[in-house]
Amino acid sequence: MSMKNRLNTKEITTDVLIIGGGTAGCYAALVLSEQKAGRVLIAEKANIRRSGCLAAGVNAINAYIVKGRKPQDYVDYATKDAAGIVRQDLLLTAAENFNEVTAKMEKLGLVILKDENGDYVARGNRNIKINGENFKPLLADAVHEAENVDVLNYVNITDLLVKDGQVYGAVGFSIMEETAYVIRAKAVLVATGGAAGLYKPNNPGFSRHKMWYPPFNTGAGYAMGLLSGAEMTTFEMRFIALRCKDTIAPTGTIAQGVGAKQINAHGEVYETKYGLTTSQRVYGTVEENVQGRGPCYLRTEGISAEQDESLLKAYLNMAPGQTLKWVESGKNPSEQNVEIEGTEPYIVGGHTASGYWVDTERETTIHGLYAAGDVAGGCPQKYVTGALVEGEIAAHSIVQKLNEEQVADTAASDEEAVLENKIAEYDAFLTKQDPAFTVEELEEAMQKVMDQYAGGIGTHYQFNEKQLAMAEEKIKKLQILAKGLAAADMHELMFIYELKERLTVCLTVIAHLRARKETRWHSFAENLDYPEKSDAWLCYVNSKKNGDQITMIRRDLVKGGETYEHRD
Repeated sequence: MSMKNRLNTKEITTDVLIIGGGTAGCYAALVLSEQKAGRVLIAEKANIRRSGCLAAGVNAINAYIVKGRKPQDYVDYATKDAAGIVRQDLLLTAAENFNEVTAKMEKLGLVILKDENGDYVARGNRNIKINGENFKPLLADAVHEAENVDVLNYVNITDLLVKDGQVYGAVGFSIMEETAYVIRAKAVLVATGGAAGLYKPNNPGFSRHKMWYPPFNTGAGYAMGLLSGAEMTTFEMRFIALRCKDTIAPTGTIAQGVGAKQINAHGEVYETKYGLTTSQRVYGTVEENVQGRGPCYLRTEGISAEQDESLLKAYLNMAPGQTLKWVESGKNPSEQNVEIEGTEPYIVGGHTASGYWVDTERETTIHGLYAAGDVAGGCPQKYVTGALVEGEIAAHSIVQKLNEEQVADTAASDEEAVLENKIAEYDAFLTKQDPAFTVEELEEAMQKVMDQYAGGIGTHYQFNEKQLAMAEEKIKKLQILAKGLAAADMHELMFIYELKERLTVCLTVIAHLRARKETRWHSFAENLDYPEKSDAWLCYVNSKKNGDQITMIRRDLVKGGETYEHRD
């Protein structure tokens, strides 16, 4: 069926618009409601009950200040892990509030494991154990009960409305009904998560979504920020997770839970040879394989029967595929080591420092536009609690701004034309007949380009300038081809925009990989033209898109005791 009719248009006016109803978005809405910030609207392309990174639950709070530690310890750890390219002001403001947001989640019903003295059960220096299968439903229930908060589920936001460097809303469409939405707001919080699916995954075909990060996180927030001229930071610090082979199950539970070391095919422990930062653990595994000493494993052979049972149970709750793999093979972990490999690269601000360039209030370089969680840059290793805290910090700042200033009425004179053009673009995809390609074909082509020329699994995460130039050329061609796609319904229209988002992000990633002329994080950015670390690059590599041009910006490091604030 083809839709010849123009889409219906719904206009909504609110005080605060939150784009993305994941961890940061939901929590920000709760804080805004408590602080009586007026009308709050969450726009979510799925359903807030099970969307974002918490969809399947989580078994630990990975960023917590355990007994005997202080927030500064956390800042030091994250700075060291990222080889200095972090915003210490953002890390500190996050770490100071990890425990407070955790206590609040416990009040909402999150089960946190306690020992016989009633203290939280720590896992290492920074983690506590939880039963977090219902983490997201608890947040969603609290949002539904909150005053003055409305939720628009199944609405996909595609563009921000920005005039003279000030945000005044966003546009998008329903994926259920033939309706385009125009939402006007005094402040906008982007909480759309990071970007998966840019690179060819380990498991292709039917299993392509068996990946480390939610396949539904497409970098939408990055893309709408880039297209609006927001400054971005550190996209070259990609994240590659070390995982159990085939199942992509986490390795930390085995490494920390039973103290399993990384070994090569000869049984040699190699992790100490390369270093123990997150990127070095991946790099060591890649290198051992390249040098012919693979496959690589976590050494579980010889663990006790109790430890066998604890691993089988732990993975049954968290990544059942791994438990099934053990059961199907007829061998427990104590009888076979667990093979490990790196995933494809992701852009994700909760593990690395990629994302919007923000100040300590989490405001972006566009006035009135805030970013929290994986979409916000500068603050790696923040995980779930960091997303909650950033949602809270942004919410407090929004409340203050709304109270302080009379927000200008930004009903721009050229607004009509902007909206017309956008809705005409949606319509064009819906009325197009006989397209030459499908979204899947172009997506596969994009992933192959990124894999081969921009440092994917196929090249052991390595790249050089020549390859990056080819990647850029090929991605731009795919952008042109994407204009010729067609959608039979609104759901398919969403897939077209998800591909467009990914292509926009790919170009920015390529520009960043090209700009940092050193190798600071092995595997995360393995530059063959510049294989060494250089002090000349102890700085942030930022970018701003202007039309088709990406301008690169170098900024000085914000060190301990300093804060960065935007200057107009």
